[in-house]
Amino acid sequence: MAIFIFGVNHLRAPVAFRERIAFEEATLASALQDLVACDAVKEALILSTCNRTELFAVGEPSGDRQLVDWLIRHHTIDQSTLLQYCYTHTDQEAVRHTLRVACGLDSMVLGEPQILGQVKAAYRAAVASGTSGKTLNKLMQYAFTTAKKIRTDTAIGATPVSVAYAAVRLARQVHGDLSQCRALLIGAGDTIELVAQHLHRQKIAEVVIANRTVSRAHALAEIVDGRGIGLDDIPATLAHTDIVIASAASRIPLVTRAMLEQAVKARRQQPIFVVDLAVPRNVEPSAATLDDVYVYSVDDLNHVISENLDLRRAAATQAEELVDQHAAGFMEWMQSLDGEDMIKAYRGHADTIAGEALAKAQRKLANGEDPATVLSGLTHSLTNKLIHRPLAKIREAASEGRSDLLEHAQELLIEEPKEPPP
Repeated sequence: MAIFIFGVNHLRAPVAFRERIAFEEATLASALQDLVACDAVKEALILSTCNRTELFAVGEPSGDRQLVDWLIRHHTIDQSTLLQYCYTHTDQEAVRHTLRVACGLDSMVLGEPQILGQVKAAYRAAVASGTSGKTLNKLMQYAFTTAKKIRTDTAIGATPVSVAYAAVRLARQVHGDLSQCRALLIGAGDTIELVAQHLHRQKIAEVVIANRTVSRAHALAEIVDGRGIGLDDIPATLAHTDIVIASAASRIPLVTRAMLEQAVKARRQQPIFVVDLAVPRNVEPSAATLDDVYVYSVDDLNHVISENLDLRRAAATQAEELVDQHAAGFMEWMQSLDGEDMIKAYRGHADTIAGEALAKAQRKLANGEDPATVLSGLTHSLTNKLIHRPLAKIREAASEGRSDLLEHAQELLIEEPKEPPP
């Protein structure tokens, strides 16, 4: 069995393409079931975030090709376009990539902690769908353990440079003092919760949180002394909003060009600053062409997060060493599985031979044959059947001059003589 990863991320593909191949939480289970229906795919996990979509699979050697074909079919994507942006990792590189992703070493924001929660959520979905088996289960446990150790033993998370932090930092660069600003946050996940906390620390005048589940919006808003609303209330709220930060799961835009155009008119051309952290995007891309509306996507935050990264880059060197150590440990476990399978098969073969010989001996005893003769025949027959194939292979190796096989046979089959006691 081999491990494969096929995907795209923020380093290879623009947000416009990433949103085309993103997976919704509501359809993830059916996608996983469809993926493991591929002949060469035995286990599968799908990680889909604003910065990446990756397919993790365990299967036959042709599995990597089937992942590509499956993604093309599932999202109806042109093959040449997909291959322009994608990457594939196999076996040890796939293991190493998994650990780096979980630790935040492959993130837009080096060492950001949110990705670990997203990996755990993807794993829970695979477990719930029955598509994660022995190998992916073990790989995910290695990933979680490695991430925890890196977070504990290095300074990778010592400075605040998350996407949420970067969005608020960009808002401060545009508006300066935020104490007179009103913010509308769309969504109620971990990223929006962090954004709300950062804005609250900046003493922003008002935080309004819009979410599909209004009770969740109210609960999160209460933490930062804000208020919660439903998605239907977004158009009316925009007219009183200076800053919009969106990170909600939705296949269609929740903020349209028309909404923002009306809001700017109602505000008498006072500008609206928008950061869209979602993939697929929550804000209609054409809204960026409006006067007095300044729209930034998640890909626009790179220049903001470059500060405060020196300490994390130094810590990343240590983190990469830990990743290499843990990846090597996982590969040792993978290689041990081959031995376990062989042991199981060999033991089963021996048990079959022994069972047949025993049944034959029992029939002879039942027919009244001499027990001593039956036992002698049993041991002779059992010995011959157990050593027949190894002896045949030894003779074959000897005739071909295969001294290497003969040495291995000596090591495997003949016990080393014990040295006499001094």
